[in-house]
Amino acid sequence: MKRNYYLSKSGTLKRKDNSLNFIINGENHYIPIEDVDVIYILGELNLNSKLINFLSQNGVILHFFNYYGFYTGSFYPREKLNSGYLFVEQVKHYIDNEKRVEIAKEIINTASFNIHRNIRYYNERDKDLEIYIDEISKIRNKIEQCKTITEIMGEEGNIRKTYYKTFNTIINQDINFTKRVRRPPDNMINTLMSFVNTLIYTTVLGEIYHTQLSPVVSFLHEPGERRFSLSLDIAEVFKPLIGDRMIFYLLNKNIITEKDFVEEINYMYMKDGARKKILKEYDERLNKTIRHKKLKRDVTYKHLIRLELYKLVKHLSGEEEYDGFKIWW
Repeated sequence: MKRNYYLSKSGTLKRKDNSLNFIINGENHYIPIEDVDVIYILGELNLNSKLINFLSQNGVILHFFNYYGFYTGSFYPREKLNSGYLFVEQVKHYIDNEKRVEIAKEIINTASFNIHRNIRYYNERDKDLEIYIDEISKIRNKIEQCKTITEIMGEEGNIRKTYYKTFNTIINQDINFTKRVRRPPDNMINTLMSFVNTLIYTTVLGEIYHTQLSPVVSFLHEPGERRFSLSLDIAEVFKPLIGDRMIFYLLNKNIITEKDFVEEINYMYMKDGARKKILKEYDERLNKTIRHKKLKRDVTYKHLIRLELYKLVKHLSGEEEYDGFKIWW
């Protein structure tokens, strides 16, 4: 089974015969190419076109992060699973407002269900969150009435504003979290969320590569010239399950604290050690398994993302209406 590699140290990555050689301070570390799914580059790395060609031939995606741990971009190899029919259907569902809204509503309906489930989970564990559960339930009821993407995004924003108010109660540290700030993140929670959400975004992108879907045609987010917007769409479904639950766990177990961050003028970034702890936990969660109710077999969280994309393929092909993944535990 292929796996993700997280290269946080600086060095040289090159092709050696039919393997990868990661050279750190003159020491060789060989990685079988058959073992590699995605590579995350968080250190300062030297590489050449020979390596890029080799990675492309083997369908390996590279994700790059800068010194401060902020995502800078991806190398996305030439797609091998092209389907003209599916691409046309994907574009048709984007152009047709009714079809696009139908998919966008299901994405936000699913994401907000999973958010609601997270709050219920902590409410059942002596956190007083009833008022927020009721508030989000009321907003969720409005989603079905939305006629445009703008209206859907508006309700999604209202749900998230309410959700973020629960963080100060759910998290057992003094975080004083008031609002989401992205560019640049200005406090511990915003920095954590930006990094973790980027991991989910890149994981979804990696899974899209293994399907016939185009990553640049999306339904909830507006397709742009410089981003893989379908990744943003599907990431919404899995942020509450993978990202938020991991953040709550890391902070409530004091695995990550304010000491893991460095504050600069107008922004805050994570220390290298904190990123390593998060990447370790993230990788373990991707490989965590659940018993799938429909398939009647164990599947990893990572594979749940692939299954979500397959459901979207079936919807676009007219085989089965898209029904997003909702947490049941």
